[in-house]
Amino acid sequence: MDSRRWDWFTPRDDDIIIATSYKAGTTFTQTIVGNLIFPDGNLPGPASFISPWLDMRVFPLELVLAQLEDQTHRRYIKTHLPLDALPYYENVKYLCVSRDPRDVFMSLLNHWGSHTPEFYARINNIPGMVGEPMPEFVNDIKATWRNWITKSSFPEDIGGYPFWSHLSYGLSFWEYRDAPNIKMLHFNDLLADLDGEMRQIAEYLQIDVPEAQWDDVVKRCTFAEVKKDPSKVVGPNIDFGFKGGADTFIHKGTNGRWVGVLDDEDIALYAEAMAKLPADYAHWSEHGKLSD
Repeated sequence: MDSRRWDWFTPRDDDIIIATSYKAGTTFTQTIVGNLIFPDGNLPGPASFISPWLDMRVFPLELVLAQLEDQTHRRYIKTHLPLDALPYYENVKYLCVSRDPRDVFMSLLNHWGSHTPEFYARINNIPGMVGEPMPEFVNDIKATWRNWITKSSFPEDIGGYPFWSHLSYGLSFWEYRDAPNIKMLHFNDLLADLDGEMRQIAEYLQIDVPEAQWDDVVKRCTFAEVKKDPSKVVGPNIDFGFKGGADTFIHKGTNGRWVGVLDDEDIALYAEAMAKLPADYAHWSEHGKLSD
């Protein structure tokens, strides 16, 4: 990723920025926003095309910017950059999505473990790359967990190695959650009450969906519906990065798979990492608001 790519971006007054660390509900939220904007279900392409990942260096910046400039509908852009690495636009709406770190890790195992050789070659041979090469996945859950929860790629972060920190990412937005154009979402809440959460998102984004269409809009955003044809959400180009393509990328959509996988020693490391966070954020990061 390269935060400088945002220097060339010209925001519009109704733009939406969907911000997540990874495996926390990015595509889920893109699907929700897309169906709110297009309540008839006539989206002009998969989320990966309509809602491009602007800061990802794999995609030529000129093409991404041209694609966004050509869009005449309300735009929603994906980012995996924390708030302190993003420009702050007062006229833009931010949606930051988070998830229990243990569930993020379990989803990451599938994600990282399914990359193709072509993906590693592309990622690690981008001109001007900074930092270590992206290591290939080693199927050792305990060692991977220990690295991910105790090591970081950046000195100011808490965990996340060899990626960026999921824990520190959400905190960058949490500290500004009272800003009128920042809304925090949690994967737990989306799963527990998709209808209610989508109504709140629609209100925040000032999108008026006809009530007669509402049930269909919500249904199209459910995991069961998306899983019927994941290529409609992520597009065919995902095959270059993932063995099994879209069906691998849209994997389980469930929580709690860490139970029985992470042992007492693993959970102790998790508790140490969470203790470094503000208590209110740590509680929200793990549970979401519906447990309060």
